[in-house]
Amino acid sequence: MVRSGFSKELVQLQGEILKMGTLVDELVYKAVKSMIRKDEVLAREVIATDDVVDDLAMEIERRCLSLIALQQPMAKDLRVIGAALRLIVDLERMADLAEGLARLSIRLKDQEYIKPLIDIPRMGELVRTMLSKSLKSYVEEETSPSWSLIEDERIMDALYEQVFRELLALMMAEPANINQATSLLLAAGHLERIGDHITNVGEMVIYMVEGQRVDLNCLARSSDGSSRK
Repeated sequence: MVRSGFSKELVQLQGEILKMGTLVDELVYKAVKSMIRKDEVLAREVIATDDVVDDLAMEIERRCLSLIALQQPMAKDLRVIGAALRLIVDLERMADLAEGLARLSIRLKDQEYIKPLIDIPRMGELVRTMLSKSLKSYVEEETSPSWSLIEDERIMDALYEQVFRELLALMMAEPANINQATSLLLAAGHLERIGDHITNVGEMVIYMVEGQRVDLNCLARSSDGSSRK
């Protein structure tokens, strides 16, 4: 009966993390959309909702610590709880970066963009795909989606480098572009960093399920990153 109750608590814990991840996904979507549409109302909604994510993280942390103290989990159960404690840190940081993106959106709302927003929306879509994979991997305790983040991270890095090159060229061609280009580069950097945090989630899922520690970002930069180590 005790173990049955513990298993139920673990399922509830996964549900809370999925709820938090879904909210983060919504924040990323709205932040990018606010930048595309120059929608200050939507951007401020993102900023206000960040506190909700923080509250969820604190509640999940309390739940994890309670499970450790009361149930004294062993082996994989302990890894599941340990992974949850790490996951909420990365999810909370993603929400902070989405908030930063929304603030940049507000800063740029009255300016005509110096270039069409093409790659930043693509980065936003890729981030949401990666987050969906990582959450699916966590809930289903299946590592294949987490391993597939390696190729996604390569694409993300390539998109960021393209944005960097284009904005650098615009700054060199016209010094008046520097302020806006710097903000756009920072926006792309926020999305790239969210991608890094998502790979952290993938790494924790792999550790939780397979018991091995990997560095997906390192594998993404290597020539043989598609192979499991």
